[in-house]
Amino acid sequence: MNKCQKLRQLITSPELEFICEAHNGISAKIVEEAGFKGIWASGLTLSASLGVRDSNEASWTQLVEILEFMSDATTIPILLDGDTGYGNFNNMRRLVQKLEQRDIAGVCIEDKLFPKTNSFINSEKQPLASIDEFCGKIKAAKDVQHDENFSVIARTEALIAGWGLRESLERAEAYRRAGADAILVHSKKNNPSDIEAFMKEWGDRHPVVIVPTKYYSTPTERFRELGVSLIIWANHLMRSSVKVMTETAQKIAQSESLTAVEDAIAPVSELFRLQGAKELQIAEKKYLPTRGKEYTAVILAASRGEELFEFTRDKPKAMIEINKSPVLSWTIDILNSIEIKNIYVVRGYKKETISGPNFKTIDNDNYTQTKDLYSLYLAKDCLQGNCIVIYGDCLYKKHLFTDLLEGEGDIKIVVDADVTRKSRPQDFVKCTKPYTNDFYSRNIYLDQVLQEDDSERASGEWSGLLAVESASLPVFKETLEQLAQKDGFEGLSVPDLLGALLGKSRVSVMYTRGGWIDIDDIADYGEAGRF
Repeated sequence: MNKCQKLRQLITSPELEFICEAHNGISAKIVEEAGFKGIWASGLTLSASLGVRDSNEASWTQLVEILEFMSDATTIPILLDGDTGYGNFNNMRRLVQKLEQRDIAGVCIEDKLFPKTNSFINSEKQPLASIDEFCGKIKAAKDVQHDENFSVIARTEALIAGWGLRESLERAEAYRRAGADAILVHSKKNNPSDIEAFMKEWGDRHPVVIVPTKYYSTPTERFRELGVSLIIWANHLMRSSVKVMTETAQKIAQSESLTAVEDAIAPVSELFRLQGAKELQIAEKKYLPTRGKEYTAVILAASRGEELFEFTRDKPKAMIEINKSPVLSWTIDILNSIEIKNIYVVRGYKKETISGPNFKTIDNDNYTQTKDLYSLYLAKDCLQGNCIVIYGDCLYKKHLFTDLLEGEGDIKIVVDADVTRKSRPQDFVKCTKPYTNDFYSRNIYLDQVLQEDDSERASGEWSGLLAVESASLPVFKETLEQLAQKDGFEGLSVPDLLGALLGKSRVSVMYTRGGWIDIDDIADYGEAGRF
């Protein structure tokens, strides 16, 4: 059943049913979790939530905006306290259309004049609309509704205004004939005598709704005996929240501390639960690969960089400052921005200069006799789940990381097709397809790792960015281990590992043209300053 059908079932049920007031998304969710089958969107408490009077000071469009959040947060039907319909029959028609668009199941309108005043404030002085005019509003609402089960409840204020039982019954019958789906009869007495008298005369000709705010001490069983269809608990969540918020605010103000209230209020985790934070986490895993998957990053930063001797006399190449920020910091900032927090840096030369709160370190004390694959091997135990390997002496644009992690394939690399701008390109590779400017180009793989003197056959240069998804991590680590057992392992680089993987697993290629700088010499350093 949709929400309109659910509300109609509550109204027409042979059993006494109950709905409870809510005034925003979180209170609506609380009502549903408490076990209620429906929600009363009270005009009084909606207005109170906005800090204005219950006299149509908030426009109906402002209230409908709140209703939309309430409807989105819940699966049970919402019945709006629609006051007088916010105008004449034409306003009523537009209101019904907008309520149905937001999946609101029904509206209750009262036979007072616009702008209304709350029923419990100077009620005897409040004029009522003519019967014919109010019947016109009911007919207009029923004519325009799209869902045949959308409910229009007519509320007569004749007893509230002191017009007597006869007037109340006459109006209720006219409203029934005009098409109202139920009659709400309202009373301000502190006993049920008005309701008892009305029900005795009314019989069971049409469903009756009551709001026992004033006669709250009446046993609920009495309303069953009278044949009432639906009871609205009309404003109690708002009133209880005001009491607790007032007490909490006063305690905090007086004590200048939270210790007096913390144990008496809901934990922050409960707010997160009601807000649906867990669903968002699940959605992030589905729709945001860089956030949904947890990655471990290994940054290879052990080398000195002899070509930049004047800059690396007292620091490794990864700590050279570009625009007042070390190269390594640029990379870590990007990783943090895409929610990669588990970061390891393999350090060697001047290792004491590489430290910080946002990463852990692994020491390659044999950095003078080894290359970067040896550094990666030292970090092999940190390679868990999904991993990304990064050259620590390169500057990268953020989009290269997101392209890499969101690309297809279990082992992926970024290859720069533009080698003409570099004075000394290296790590040449040949791919199964050449670079094109077709954004949708897919299924490109590493075909061969080339020697530096074989640049004419190259599709591009490996950028120093490599990602391994958890599914292929075992074969990746196994291949790394096999290379480590061979003579000459200390002289190998990561491209040698990529070449060894080709017979075991496909390595997907994400092409780029620029977007990174390998700082090898003074010319690269100058270019990096403009990066």
